[in-house]
Amino acid sequence: MQDKPTSFSIKHWSDDDKPREKMVQKGKSILSDAELIAILIGSGSRNESAVELSKRILASVNNNLNELGKLSIKQLMQFKGIGEAKAVTIASALEIGRRRRGEEAQRITKISSSKDAFELLQPQLGELPHEEFWILYLNNSNKVMHMAQLSKGGITGTLVDVRLVMKQALELGAVALILAHNHPSGGLKPSSADKQLTQKLKNGGLALDIKILDHLIITQKDYFSFADESIL
Repeated sequence: MQDKPTSFSIKHWSDDDKPREKMVQKGKSILSDAELIAILIGSGSRNESAVELSKRILASVNNNLNELGKLSIKQLMQFKGIGEAKAVTIASALEIGRRRRGEEAQRITKISSSKDAFELLQPQLGELPHEEFWILYLNNSNKVMHMAQLSKGGITGTLVDVRLVMKQALELGAVALILAHNHPSGGLKPSSADKQLTQKLKNGGLALDIKILDHLIITQKDYFSFADESIL
């Protein structure tokens, strides 16, 4: 006699193994990343449960949720079993997570260390596929008065209008600046262009008594601080 085909549907699992029921009974923190994504997509296919499909998707980005958040709708739809609606649901949930972290970071109003600056700027810069350069404008208590993007798409000294940077600092009444840009490659070593740009802005602030306190190179999970390395 031929055995009946195994069902891959979650509805045939025990309640302890069903992600939704598991969350209700035991809490959200106990669920794996794959189980949380399975709840989002709701169902798999005839040959694969939602959890197995989620595990396959996560495996493609080395089980890194930050990398998963970088995938476009079109890229998510390349996985068999993920249509447009499911892809949009996954992307929306990850974007909410990114914005939540950004809101938490914005509570940091006083910069006491390079880590404070990193926590504030990482949600803006850490996951970008291109380079951006940002500036934090601080008052004499090292509280953030304003943060602004200076350039996008590449960093060279020729892209920087020092006069405009200092003009905004004077208008805000800022007495110090923290520079920051990201390296999408993940490398933390400062380039010669990074150093030249830092020096250009530092020189520009000298006559106005506006200090450059630090320059951070930011990646997805880490950062390099010019001040901490004593090369400012």
